[in-house]
Amino acid sequence: MDDPTGSYRSRSGRPDPADRRQLADHPVPLSRVARLFAPHRGTLTIVVALIVVSSLIGLAQPFLVRRVIDEALPRQDVRLLVVLVLAMLGVAVSTAVIGVVQTWLATSVGQRVMHRLRSDLFAHLQRQSLGFFTRTRGGDVQSRLINDIGSMQGVVTSTATSIAANVTVVAGTAVAMVALSWRLALLSLVVLPPAVLLTRQVARMRHAITAQRQRRLADLHVQIEEGLSVSGVLLTKTLGAGTALSTRFEETSADLVGLEIRSRLAGRWRMATMSVVFAAVPAAIYLAAGLPATSGGMTIGTLVAFVALQGTLFRPLMGLLNLGVDITSSMALFSRIFEYADLPVDLAEPTAPVPLPASGGEVRFEHVGFAYGSESPVLHDIDLVVPAGSSLALVGETGSGKSTLAGLVARLHDATSGRVLVDGVDVRDVAATDLASRVGMVTQETYLMHTTIRANLRHARPEATDAEIEQACRSARIHDLVTSLPDGYDTVVGSRGHRFSGGEKQRLAIARTLLRDPAVLVLDEATSALDNETERAVQESLDALARGRTTITVAHRLSTVREADRIAVLSGGRVVELGTHEELLLRGGHYATLVRGGLEDVAA
Repeated sequence: MDDPTGSYRSRSGRPDPADRRQLADHPVPLSRVARLFAPHRGTLTIVVALIVVSSLIGLAQPFLVRRVIDEALPRQDVRLLVVLVLAMLGVAVSTAVIGVVQTWLATSVGQRVMHRLRSDLFAHLQRQSLGFFTRTRGGDVQSRLINDIGSMQGVVTSTATSIAANVTVVAGTAVAMVALSWRLALLSLVVLPPAVLLTRQVARMRHAITAQRQRRLADLHVQIEEGLSVSGVLLTKTLGAGTALSTRFEETSADLVGLEIRSRLAGRWRMATMSVVFAAVPAAIYLAAGLPATSGGMTIGTLVAFVALQGTLFRPLMGLLNLGVDITSSMALFSRIFEYADLPVDLAEPTAPVPLPASGGEVRFEHVGFAYGSESPVLHDIDLVVPAGSSLALVGETGSGKSTLAGLVARLHDATSGRVLVDGVDVRDVAATDLASRVGMVTQETYLMHTTIRANLRHARPEATDAEIEQACRSARIHDLVTSLPDGYDTVVGSRGHRFSGGEKQRLAIARTLLRDPAVLVLDEATSALDNETERAVQESLDALARGRTTITVAHRLSTVREADRIAVLSGGRVVELGTHEELLLRGGHYATLVRGGLEDVAA
């Protein structure tokens, strides 16, 4: 049978260059991997013992066959024949039962370690800053969490167990072969190495072809995702790119035809080579057994038993020759997992969290500066105070730092200099859950999960009642629309909320945030996707809800800006003007220029 897709790596005879690069970039000490399995050392010891016992029991089969042929059958000894046949059945049953128990124990260990790793890595990545996710492809994160950790099961149930089984079988078979006939054992030592090398050479040829096929298959998957996802179809239709995409897909599919044929032929050549080897080696043994110089008075039973033993030696020997490849691929797997697990936590939870006061809502920026990694600073020495219950609007040209400054309040990033305080407490000293209960944020990028409206809203507060959910939706002016749907609040929103318009998604996001009843509202262009009429309705609702709350708004419309208690004008990451709408207009400075140019356009 042809090898399954993806199995070529361990059979190619050479480590994958990508695995070597991974280990070179992020080496993993074996002791660290061992620590993962340390809590299960007792179970793993039992697994190894079962493998050894099963392998040794299996070696008894050829000796039983020899006695059947040499003693029971020629002598017509029915009693001995029955005993030997029952013993053969006993060997088969024993190895089968031991195999089931071994698989159960090994899989249990692998799944427990995998669960712990997966959960810890997910929690670790949750603590990363927003910057990590903006510079990392989502597919890479998913691959580490699902594919790499999922493949770790094979390290326990395949790589580790096969090493133990192969060592036991090769050693035990070699001893048994010498015990049966040292002459034929020497012959096997001469015949087997070139047969093994030939098979490995064919496997390498297939590896190269299969690697090309895998790359083209990956290209095909990407084209399907880009061309047939909701966002991809929308982009294709709006750009009229359907013909170009279809042509590119057809070319990739055509390439796969040739590669698939070559891969299948290479696999068939591999199987044909192994078939020739499996036929040639026993043929050489039969020949040697028939020659007076090498037979040594061998019985037919001994010959049959020897051939059976020799047939069990080839595959485990190949496995041991590929041991370096298996270990390299397994260690590269752990390297990819640990690479993410070792990422420094940019937004670390405080070791001794400071509780926020029971009420309040004051936000204070003290000499705040911020830069993304080694890039030039985005914010410079920001000093602002937003008293509890007041509103602040942030305006400025694109790239002036408005959204970055607003995000610091919700701790999407940490200030690289200075402090951001909520009710006198540095946000870095507040537990994440405590800060999220005090600060609510609605961003321009609205994300809805592929579930019901009710479940999306309860994501903000799981214990919320249906009445509270409906009240939040009324406040966001979305309740009437939801109830008009056939399934009401149980309507599934679709992938990324594509069932709803941009404005409807914004209102659902606002309702979700309001459900938490935060003391501080951060609105990062939260009404940007709404038409004028809807925006006015939602803004009226937000104005009513903002009474008694602290509101920081990244503004893009003059109607929003003029109602704020104070307006901070940012330029080049600095606050260049601060005051009310009327005060700033009278100064005739930067803000007045923005208003004259049309605030809706320049400050978006």
